[in-house]
Amino acid sequence: MADGRTPRGAGENGSTPPEPVRPAPAVRPFLVTAGRVAPTASGRPVPVETQVVATPAGLEALDRLSFEQHDIVAACRQPQSIAEIAARLRLHLNVVRILSEDLRAAGQLTVHVPHADATHDASVLRRVIDGLRAIPDSRGVLRDTD
Repeated sequence: MADGRTPRGAGENGSTPPEPVRPAPAVRPFLVTAGRVAPTASGRPVPVETQVVATPAGLEALDRLSFEQHDIVAACRQPQSIAEIAARLRLHLNVVRILSEDLRAAGQLTVHVPHADATHDASVLRRVIDGLRAIPDSRGVLRDTD
């Protein structure tokens, strides 16, 4: 300024400090799935306990996949459930369902849907819930148990 003072927010030499870097905004789930909400033609959701594993073709195609698809295939070097993938990658559960089905159709994932009887077994669901609670949050804190 003409009177020798520096403008509010300016650096010592009178220059404006750079804007702080902010995290990129999260992409909305409907953008990742191109507006699709049903992972299968029947419209029935893939069960959360469905096991998914990457195929050799999927691992070879990692550099050609979209960001989310890349992360899903890379996470599936070992068998993972749909719920585990969503929790570990911090993606919406339905996004993982839809993208996993797309990757299966492209031959990049193998999907193992559990038997219908097992999905109604409360002990299986309890193990899934316990497994999800065992994954720490972003601060490294485990979720409460009941």
